[in-house]
Amino acid sequence: MTDQLRQAIDDCGLTRYEISKQTGIDESALAKFYNGHRGLSMKALNALGEFLELTIHLGRKPDNKGS
Repeated sequence: MTDQLRQAIDDCGLTRYEISKQTGIDESALAKFYNGHRGLSMKALNALGEFLELTIHLGRKPDNKGS
């Protein structure tokens, strides 16, 4: 998911600074996420998804116990 979000950020044509100002996500938090140094809160992920017009689906991996 992280790589897909980075690609969406790149594809939108705006700087991370512009995205942070329009979404309310702290610019340093967005930069750290983009560079793979930390994650984003659910609130920030939601704001970023709405801004980039994305639908973000979260789910668990299937449990392979007993295989």
